[in-house]
Parts: sequence; C-alpha cells; structure tokens
Amino acid sequence: METAKIHKVGVIMSGVTGRMGTNQHLLRSIMAIIKQGGVKISDQEVIMPDPMLVGRNAAKLERLAAQAGVKRWTTDLDEALADKHNTIFFDSQTTERRVEAVRKAIEAKKHIYCEKPTATTTADAYDLYTRAKKARLKNGVVQDKLWLPGLLKLKMLRDSGFFGEILSVRGEFGYWVFEGDTIASQRPSWNYRKEDGGGLIIDMLCHFRYVLDNLFGNVQAVSCLGATHIPQRWDENGKPYKCTADDSAYSTFELEGGVIAHFNSSWCVRVRRDDLLTLQVDGTKGSAVAGLRHCWVQSYGGTPRPTWNPDIDSPINFHDGWQQVPHHQPFDNAFKIQWELFLRHVVKDEPFPWTLLEGAKGVQLAEKGIESWQKRAWVSIPHLKA
Repeated sequence: METAKIHKVGVIMSGVTGRMGTNQHLLRSIMAIIKQGGVKISDQEVIMPDPMLVGRNAAKLERLAAQAGVKRWTTDLDEALADKHNTIFFDSQTTERRVEAVRKAIEAKKHIYCEKPTATTTADAYDLYTRAKKARLKNGVVQDKLWLPGLLKLKMLRDSGFFGEILSVRGEFGYWVFEGDTIASQRPSWNYRKEDGGGLIIDMLCHFRYVLDNLFGNVQAVSCLGATHIPQRWDENGKPYKCTADDSAYSTFELEGGVIAHFNSSWCVRVRRDDLLTLQVDGTKGSAVAGLRHCWVQSYGGTPRPTWNPDIDSPINFHDGWQQVPHHQPFDNAFKIQWELFLRHVVKDEPFPWTLLEGAKGVQLAEKGIESWQKRAWVSIPHLKA
C-alpha cells in the first residue's frame, strides 16, 4: 500500500495560555486535528500541524505544553520566528499586543492567522493586511461564528429561499458577568479597561461585521450607543478597579439591499432567551430564530393572526407554531473547521476569503460604532480597498 504524503507544518501559537487560546485553538482545534490524523487531502496526502507554543510566562507554557502533549515551547518569539520549520504564525494575545507581533511575523515571512480584533484601530488593522499582501503571504482572521450550527442553518434557509425577501435581523447577545467581589468574574479584567484594549464594542462589532456581511448583506452604515453600566469591578487578584471601557452596546446597522439589523449586546444582562446569542431573521415568506446550535422557523402559512387586546391574557402561545430545523449533518467545532481550511489554504492554495482585510472591516465597524456613539449620529462605512 502506498504511504501517504505528510505535509508537516510548523505553527507558532502565540498567546494560547489564555482561556480562548487554550481551549478553542490549541486543544479543540490543533490538537484535535493531530489526534484525528491530520487534515486529510486524499488517501495519499495529509496535512499535519506541528505547534510551537510562545508566551511570556515559562511556567504557564510548560504546564500547558505538558497538558496538551506539545513538545515545543519557548518564551523567545524571535527564536520561534527564526526557525524555518515554522511557516505559520498564529496570535491570540490581548488585542493591544497583536499588531507588533504580527508585523514581526510578517517581516519573518510567516503566513499569518490571528484572532480578532486584529487591532484597536482601522489604520493598524488595514496596515497588517497591506503588509501581508505586499509580502505575498497567506493570511486569515478567525471568524468562527460562520461555522456555528445555528448560523449554518440560517445560511441554508437563506440559500433555499425560505425567507422570501429578508426585511430585518434582530440580535440579542450577552449574559451577566459577575463583578468579581463576591463571585469570580467569567471574563478577564482587561476587557473592562479601555487603555488595555478592552470594551464590548471593539470585541463584538468585529463579530457582527462578518456575520452580517456573509449572511445578510454588506454593512453600509451604523448607529451605535455604548454604555458603561457597571463602573467598578474586581480584578484577578481581588483588587477593585475603575471600568474605563464600555460593557454594553445598542447598535443598528443599515445593510446593502435595505435590510435593517439591530443588535443589543451586554455583559450586564440576565438571559431569558434560547441562548447567549440569538438572531431573529424576518422575511416576507417566513422567519427564523437561531441560537449557537439550534434554529426554529415559522412559515407564512404557519403565522398566527394576533390582535391587540391588553385587557385579557393572550389566547395565543407565541412559542407554539415554530418548528425546529433538524440537524441534517454532523457539526464539528467551528474554530477547528476554519483552522483546517486555513491549513489547506497554506499547503494547497485552496481559497480562503476570510483574510486580514475582513479583520480590518470588523475593526472599522467597531471604530465607526464608537464614532457614532460620540457624535450621537448615523455614520457611513467607507469601502476598504482590497
């Protein structure tokens, strides 16, 4: 039997000692790919990632490497970049550290894959794209929500014409993040400090940009109101600190084709809905409500006919009349799916449209959202040249 050709790809993984980097990128993506025998191109060809962990804390790196079964780790980024075996640089550090690290990796001629936001300003994010393009390096940004089961079902409904003409999209995102004094916070303290790159607008509008652009139409304009509802929290060492970044955002987006999208986003809200993120899409022929994994639909023919009468209990249970969209296929981890696509892009030159330009568009929307908040006005979204 012919031996399969194995493309062994060295992947520098910077900043993966954090929660997202450890769980989603290292353990559930790269190590899961290794355990499944790599990314199978054909019976005769496989791509096998070979991770090298990079960070500032040697003790954390050593523990994580032992936990994951990774042999290579270092606190010296220059050493990792100098190793010609490493062809991909991945970054999941805090946002304020990302630009410098990615620029250095571009200078070292490494293909770039990184978390979002790719920067804290559109200028820096777009600069990363133009540098990578000029260096003729393959590049990508994490846009994981596109591969969530709930959103894949929305895409299937859209492509099948279920909605008819799409009229509007309503998103609800968030949950109660504890302040950290009596109950430990579920998020790192830097998220609530503007000077450290924190803030819900820069975090979430980057996600909303690629979800809206890919599923419903390119974002043309934004009206956004931010808020810092909780002024003080407690950090990882139990010390109180002032919250200088927004913890909530109330945003309306005008999309290409006339679709209107509105998203409420908050780390100060208690959940009484189907999931931490829900999207309701209303069209002339039907509507759908999707969470992270599940999706419910109501067709035109199944739509009830309510009449307004606040003096009696409603005779209609509005949760009735919705049907759950079945799982038509198995769903893998969303981060892992995109990792596999990027590895195929690097090795086999297969298409990968989710470039650093798309990352810059996400930062741009967040920046324009903050501008809208400051001006208390609608702000148009300029086109970023590819």
